[in-house]
Formats: sequence, structure tokens, C-alpha cells
Amino acid sequence: MDVVKHAVSKKHRQSGGLFMRYLLAFFLGGFVSLITITNPVSKVPLFLALASDMDAAKRNDQARKACIYALVILTVSLFAGVLILETFGISFGALRIAGGLTVMTVGYRMLFDDPDAGVLPSPAHRDIAFFPLAMPGISGPGSIATMIGIATEIAELKTGSARALAYTGTVGSIVVTCFVIWLTLHSAQYVSRLIGREGLNAATRMMGFLLVCIGVQFVGSGIRSFIAGA
Repeated sequence: MDVVKHAVSKKHRQSGGLFMRYLLAFFLGGFVSLITITNPVSKVPLFLALASDMDAAKRNDQARKACIYALVILTVSLFAGVLILETFGISFGALRIAGGLTVMTVGYRMLFDDPDAGVLPSPAHRDIAFFPLAMPGISGPGSIATMIGIATEIAELKTGSARALAYTGTVGSIVVTCFVIWLTLHSAQYVSRLIGREGLNAATRMMGFLLVCIGVQFVGSGIRSFIAGA
């Protein structure tokens, strides 16, 4: 009987060790990486600029959809990102360059377009949830590459239970990150009331410049990856 109790106790300790080692470790690692890369606060000026002429209901709906889209994109990247890139022969360098060019395009328009020129469609027909909020705003090349990198680490784990716990922890980190971003975007309307139209215009130009810089950085990183892999 004592031997059975000792065996059961040892099994429970091992289960607890797996929980702490894989589920919690991958959750914390994924969350810290994603929250740092996505930087929810940095999305507020972009969101305010794109949704400045929407009413509160439309703005909240776009924020909710963007976070759902981002959750799906990041989850798919975790489970199938490596397979997709290998299937189409896309390298990490190409992913970074494409993402960088997209970010640069969005930033350029925010920096130089006249907000009163009516370039964008009317609020009733405009949908900004998927592009550019979810992609590349939230789930950009950096966060997608992070998920693919974590997926390669999980694939190297030896047991199925360890991989299952690691995937569960990582998906949990994606869910929590997207929830934090949704809370941040949901409160953006209050920021809009505080800074006013001129403040919003200034924030838009500043965010546009930062996006151009981020895009250039992504392109440079992609070029280095190409050279290193050549």
C-alpha cells in the first residue's frame, strides 16, 4: 500500500512539474513576447486615426472584430505557420520584408495624406478591422514570426503531453494578449475626447512616422535574413 501511495504521489509531482514546466512557462513566455511586440498602447493613435469619424458603436465593433481576427491569425500561425511558409517556399526574410513594406505603406498614408481630403471610404462602408488593425497592426510580421518560432520549439519537445501543455499555454497567451488589446482599443474613445481634433492629427502624423520607421526596420531585418541564408 505504501508503495502504491508513493507511486501515485510521484506521478502527481511529475504532473505538477509538467504543468509548471510547459503550460505555465509557454504561457508566460508567449504573453511577454506578444505583449512586448504588439505594444497595445501604441495601437491607440492608429485606431483613433482610422476610426475618428465612426460612432462609438461602430468603433467598438471594429475593435472587437480586429482582436478576434488577430487571435485567429496568431493561432493559425502557431499551428500551421511553419507548414504554410514551407509549402509556398516563403522564408522568414520574405515574411519580414513583405510585412515591412505593408507597414511602411500604412505609415506613409498616415504621415502625408490629408485627413480632410476624403481619401478613405465613408464610415458606413469602411471596415478597418482586418486591415490594417488586425493585419499588420496587431498580428504583424513580428508577432507571426514569434508564434512560428514558438511552434518550432514545441515541435522539439519529446512527449505528446508536453507538446499539448505547451500549445495550451501558448494559445492562452494569445487569448490574454488579444483581450488586453481589446480593452486598450475599447478605451480609445475616451482618449479621443481628451486630446481633441488637433491632438488626434498630431498623434496620427507621429504614429505614421513611427510606422514608417518600423517598416524600414522590418525590411532591413528581412534583407539580413536573406543575406545570411544565401
